[in-house]
Amino acid sequence: MNSSRRATVWVSVIGVLAVATYAAVAALQIMVLNPLAAAPGRTLDQIRADMGGAGESLSPASVLGILGIGVVLAVVVAIVAIIGRMPAALAAMVFLSLVVLGTPGYFGASFGAGMGLADTYGIGGADYSPWARPLYAASLVALGVLLVLAVREIRRRRPDTKV
Repeated sequence: MNSSRRATVWVSVIGVLAVATYAAVAALQIMVLNPLAAAPGRTLDQIRADMGGAGESLSPASVLGILGIGVVLAVVVAIVAIIGRMPAALAAMVFLSLVVLGTPGYFGASFGAGMGLADTYGIGGADYSPWARPLYAASLVALGVLLVLAVREIRRRRPDTKV
């Protein structure tokens, strides 16, 4: 395996792991950490029971379904990159884009659970746990790295126009 292909494989493995880790942390935040912070002093089982009694839920199928979209896309990108011999830099930019899109994905996945908590406990639907912040930070860092890589690739591919 040549070094270019090896780089694409490594970028693909790291990219899938990054997206899957983001989704896992987001799911943990939505279904465990935020409910515990929103209803202090209550166990997760008590919170689920309270929500059930109010006709609400943390919507685990919806949460995992929405977050799973990013993981499936990451696996598809990895397969296409490895089989199609996509340059490592391009693959990295696609994976970084998926991490950037993690923020709107997190919002969409958390909306139902947040509203369920709000309706059950008469609180706002926002995050009560601070553990969403690392997700936002990861998306912001990914955006910065994506922009740097994109500029570098544009400069590298631009023909020399010196006279």
